[in-house]
Parts: sequence; structure tokens; C-alpha cells
Amino acid sequence: MKRVIFVCQKNSCRSQMAEGFARFLDENRKFSFASAGLEASQVHPLAIQVMAEVGIDISQHQSKLLSDFNAEDFPAVISMCDCGKDLPEEWLIKETFYEWRLDDPHDEPIEVFRQVRDEVERQVKALLLLLNIKG
Repeated sequence: MKRVIFVCQKNSCRSQMAEGFARFLDENRKFSFASAGLEASQVHPLAIQVMAEVGIDISQHQSKLLSDFNAEDFPAVISMCDCGKDLPEEWLIKETFYEWRLDDPHDEPIEVFRQVRDEVERQVKALLLLLNIKG
């Protein structure tokens, strides 16, 4: 089973949404998904709320540090926020590495969270298509 990790600065909004969408949309359970941040944080309440609006429950997700994971366990790494420049090299030299550069909704109103959520969904759907093609 191919493992994919979504990485963000704090693992509180975008990467949590991506993990939630990926788990929900991977109907054939071909992949394993995780998310992590470069800093410790907590899942943002508005991220939980906007995901619930589309029927995905991330209320039990916890913010995790990237340093708690081993790079060799993840052949696919998705940087959500242009944080690739801050990642240790072992996370950058992967079979699959994408830099999505999504806006950070953290201090924004709920409308921005919804816009980011919708963009995350589009990106995750495209990613799953690519991963399924790659095998």
C-alpha cells in the first residue's frame, strides 16, 4: 500500500483537510494517508467545521509533527504551503513530491476556509488520479 503524507507548517488546516479528503475519496483503499506539520499545533475548529459541511469528519484528527515520521516510509510527499524549502532533504527526494502552495486560512473568516477546502478537494482528486495512473 502506497503511503502519502501531506505536510504543512502547523498541520492545523490545509494538510488536515487534505488527509480527510484523501481518506474519504480513496474508495478502493489503495493508499494510506497521513498529515504532519513542521511545528506543533492543533486542528483549527473552522477546518473541522467546513469539512463537516461536506460530510467529512476530521474532529478526531490530531496535529502531528513531521519529525515523528520516517521519510523512508512515504514515497509520496505533498507540501501544502510552499514549505518544501523548509523540509529536510530526505522528504524532498521522493518518487512523488508536489508543492501545492495553497493559501493559509488560519486567521481568515470561514468563507476563506471554504475556498481553501474546495481547492484542497480539487487537488486531492487530481492527486488520486495521478497516483492511480502511476500504480
